[in-house]
Amino acid sequence: MSPPFQYDYPGITITLMVRPPLTPAERDRGRRLGALLRTARGDRSPAQVAAASGVSLEALRKIESGRVPTPAFFTVAALARTVDLPLDRLATELDDTGNGAVLSA
Repeated sequence: MSPPFQYDYPGITITLMVRPPLTPAERDRGRRLGALLRTARGDRSPAQVAAASGVSLEALRKIESGRVPTPAFFTVAALARTVDLPLDRLATELDDTGNGAVLSA
């Protein structure tokens, strides 16, 4: 079966990448990530944290609400640094295995 759309560029092959759907556990971890960041934000407004971290306000809102369950590492790192939340603590609190295993996306 051929793909529904194919580019015709001589010498160049373009393939479609399809990301597998997130599991319920991955979605839950995203909601927990958002809750941790929201709690660590404390009394600061989302706009203050967004400006200080360099992350857009809309991205911060989506992460905090769990609508973006797997944000980019550097986005999480910038937000964590801004709210004084060490990445190792964040990883430990989001560890689903309970044995300190490395998290995967």
